[in-house]
Amino acid sequence: MHEFSLKIWGVRGSTPTPGTGTLRYGGETTCFEIRAGDDLIVVDCGSGARNLGYELVKGPGRPVDLFFSHTHLDHICGLPFFKPAYDPRFHIKVWAGCFNPHRELKDVICRVMSPPVFPITASNLKGIEFGEFIAGSCMDRDSGLRICTIPLNHPGGACGYKFIYDGKSMCIITDHEMGDAEIDVAVVEFIRDAEVVIYDGMYTSVDYEKYKGYGHSTWEHVVEQCVKANVKTPVIFHHDPTRTDDELDEIGIAAKERHPGALIASEGMVFRP
Repeated sequence: MHEFSLKIWGVRGSTPTPGTGTLRYGGETTCFEIRAGDDLIVVDCGSGARNLGYELVKGPGRPVDLFFSHTHLDHICGLPFFKPAYDPRFHIKVWAGCFNPHRELKDVICRVMSPPVFPITASNLKGIEFGEFIAGSCMDRDSGLRICTIPLNHPGGACGYKFIYDGKSMCIITDHEMGDAEIDVAVVEFIRDAEVVIYDGMYTSVDYEKYKGYGHSTWEHVVEQCVKANVKTPVIFHHDPTRTDDELDEIGIAAKERHPGALIASEGMVFRP
């Protein structure tokens, strides 16, 4: 049986949150590592990508596909510190599916990696190639991995992913705001019967009254969506930077009362469906 796994390297939204209150669940921003047969896929390059990069360069060079959900700073801030991006042994194809025709992924990266914002320019990223796709499409890999995508409800746009391999599926739905009935129904169908779904549950229902329009959902909505979709393991993700480990413990207990398989995302979690 070929490997099919997903590892979480960053769980926070908005900004990294080091400190004593985030030690157990983690304080790095979004980054995932997906292995499927010979494929290595990275989704998002938040601050968690720095530690992933350290691990990858210990091994031999190889192709890597880096897919962005979108390019808000907390999801790309790790790219300048992602060591494989400077290592000519690696060939990295960088993808995004959330842009309109007047904006390109390469332009966004070059804007972030340019003086005076950052001293090293994007031209120093060796072996990187940029690609784009239309959210809603699927891509089939030679390994047998199928990657399907869906547009999400987020300021500026975002893209969700479903990875299907050997008859099993795992999904990443971040960053996404609940409340658009058409998109919410589409997401339920997209994640239906998945073994694992990582889903943006940044807020509680009380928080959400203050943050409507910010582009995120509540953990209650995450569980409700996953119950409707018959998801085996819902994973509440993109934790608010002010949310402490103890508060996440409480959310985890409440979530399990609604879905016994529900989990709170923590750095280092590995899923093998």
